[in-house]
Amino acid sequence: MPPKDGPELPDEDRKRIVEWLSAEVQKASQVQRDQQGFSSFRRMTRYEYNYALQDLLGLELDFAKDLPPDPIAHDGFMNSSELLQMTGKQYAEYLDRNRQALDRVTVSGKRPEALYWGVSAKQASARKAAELEEADDRTRTRATRTGTKGAHYKNTETGQTVPATWSYVGAVNAWTPTTTAPEVPELSEVIAVLPANQGMVIELGNRLPDKGILRVRLRASRASDEADVAPRLALEFGWQGDKDQKAAFRISSSDLVIDGSAERPKFYQWDIRLGEIQPRNPVRRTEELGVTDRTNPSEYLRLFNTSTDQSADIQLDYVEVSAPVYDQWPPATHSAIFIDSENRDDETAYARDIVSRFMRRAWRRDVSESEVNLQMELFAHIRPLCENFEQAVVETLAAVLSSPRFLYLVQSDRSDLESQRKLNDFELATRLSMFLWCSTPDDELLDLASAGRLSDSEQLMHQTRRMLDDPKHKRFSTHFVQQWLNMAPLEFVRFDRRTYPEYDDSLKQAMEQEPLALFEEILQNDRSVIDFIHCDYAVVNGRLAEHYGIRDVGGDEFQKVSLKPEDKRGGVLTQAAILAMNSDGTDSHPLKRGIWLLESILNDPPPPPPPAVPEIDIADPEIMKMTLKQRMEDHRSQPACYSCHVKIDPWGIAFENYDALGNWRLESRGKEIDASSLLYDEHELDGVDGVKRYLLANRQDQFTRAIVHKIATFALGRPLNFTDRASIERLTSQLRNQGDGLQTLIQLLVQSDLFQKS
Repeated sequence: MPPKDGPELPDEDRKRIVEWLSAEVQKASQVQRDQQGFSSFRRMTRYEYNYALQDLLGLELDFAKDLPPDPIAHDGFMNSSELLQMTGKQYAEYLDRNRQALDRVTVSGKRPEALYWGVSAKQASARKAAELEEADDRTRTRATRTGTKGAHYKNTETGQTVPATWSYVGAVNAWTPTTTAPEVPELSEVIAVLPANQGMVIELGNRLPDKGILRVRLRASRASDEADVAPRLALEFGWQGDKDQKAAFRISSSDLVIDGSAERPKFYQWDIRLGEIQPRNPVRRTEELGVTDRTNPSEYLRLFNTSTDQSADIQLDYVEVSAPVYDQWPPATHSAIFIDSENRDDETAYARDIVSRFMRRAWRRDVSESEVNLQMELFAHIRPLCENFEQAVVETLAAVLSSPRFLYLVQSDRSDLESQRKLNDFELATRLSMFLWCSTPDDELLDLASAGRLSDSEQLMHQTRRMLDDPKHKRFSTHFVQQWLNMAPLEFVRFDRRTYPEYDDSLKQAMEQEPLALFEEILQNDRSVIDFIHCDYAVVNGRLAEHYGIRDVGGDEFQKVSLKPEDKRGGVLTQAAILAMNSDGTDSHPLKRGIWLLESILNDPPPPPPPAVPEIDIADPEIMKMTLKQRMEDHRSQPACYSCHVKIDPWGIAFENYDALGNWRLESRGKEIDASSLLYDEHELDGVDGVKRYLLANRQDQFTRAIVHKIATFALGRPLNFTDRASIERLTSQLRNQGDGLQTLIQLLVQSDLFQKS
């Protein structure tokens, strides 16, 4: 720096110094990268392990359920090589889960007999009416009070109603299954009516199997066409062994939209994998139905109307339950493992065909004869101990899945001199698939890698586009967005329901999906990454549009809508999820919002607070008189607090026009909001609009560099450091010169040395 009493450095000289320093930093970064290798050796994350098993086994189950959560690195990512190790206890858990996963997708023996429950509203109404006839006066009075507010049966010709109340006593309400499919009855004058937020129970007894598909079909309609949105129906499962042992939980992954008319009801269907229903009634195998002096082994289903609109009644007249349902035998998942082979009559040769093919997919590369031999030695050892051939193969494949070659992302052995060579084609296939699908390569990628063609630039771009066109790319979108924007805190915010009565599960789900929906819009249309800062459109569904005050948007599907300036939205900064997760559930939290913007958007985190920082004394009457902005200014005036807060506070204060749930406001606690503040460079930020204008005018390069850094960190599965700086700067420059498209960024990254070298 020039001496204090010296002349000002001319702008031209300042420019020359900055350019020289930048060039030297770039050179140093590149030299250090060329001389120093990297390690992205790590185990798969929980979600990568789960997706890999789904793709290998052909079944979308939650194979990683109850595994311990993955640690989160300081940069917010869960797939960091710094943290993903494995203990011996974890390894034993993976071995057990691999075996269970293979058991779920394979079968042995004959096709199991299916059971059927056919229940009409007419039958159920008659049974309930007879039950009430025999009940005491108190029970009848209680049922009468319930009336039509709750679920009930209704005779559409006479208008007579019967409450669809239910109690779990002695399995007296359990319906008896048959071994043949029941005939579907003609439309009946008696229907069951489910008002909004109400449900009805179908008790099935103790004969539901453990494996296979549970199929639930119902004939239903919306009671009225006047409601703005069609009602939605969820499926729940429950049981109660005794007064202390019970469970009730949703088993449908998505609600059914009941859009059939009352004049023309439609059939709707859920297919639920019985192996995924946990916990089950622990006494269902050990007690008989109706043994009331001990425990109750019965299990039940509950149909629940999740609509909030009080006019959104659902009516149905017939429900059919069947289990276990197999559309083919053996199931496709079994046949995908126990493949057709000319060696079927020779157990050892057939097992070798199965194991070698499976190993290639699981280990993500061609396997050697000696590696297959080792697995066949295991098969030969355990075959006499197993009940049948299928069980011995399953045990062998479980060992394949428990190898570090599956659980870890491993690069081939190489010398120090080769540490900076490009990845071989199989390693490139794995890195690409883990990046864009969060899973193992498919056969097309492996075949190209085996032929040495994947690393060809044109072929690599073709595969990248193919993978982004595949629905599996949404795994990348989901996990990158959640980790980049650090959305985990949203799950733990507890909103004050008196302050925010509009907050419910449907709004929460819509808020969680909005950042992903915007990311998908930008990705699939190769829109500019600058749209994340601000754009003149939003991607919302009906529930979120209602929350934002945007008109003429209905339904649950997310759709792109144009915004007007008065909507106060556009980009991620003003999305409800981002604002809500950076609140305390009652009011805004400028400090959280400012830190989030610096970390996630600008990749410029503030320094950690010094020890023994004094807190704001909210019990002080003088402090209570201040506005929130004044309190922060008072706190910042203390020397120990200034260095951090001068960088954070202006950004957070600019969001004060948004409350804890992201609603726009002009006042807080009876005082007018002042959302203007000065940055440390004396630039004034006038609310969120001022933040966006400042970022667009002065920080586009910084934001673009930040998102390049974030996506590269996710793609490589390791933290970036000084040695990567030159590569990040080069990618950022290329992206800026080519229009800032998000899909363009991914293609540039995949083609770069940063991605293709270790």
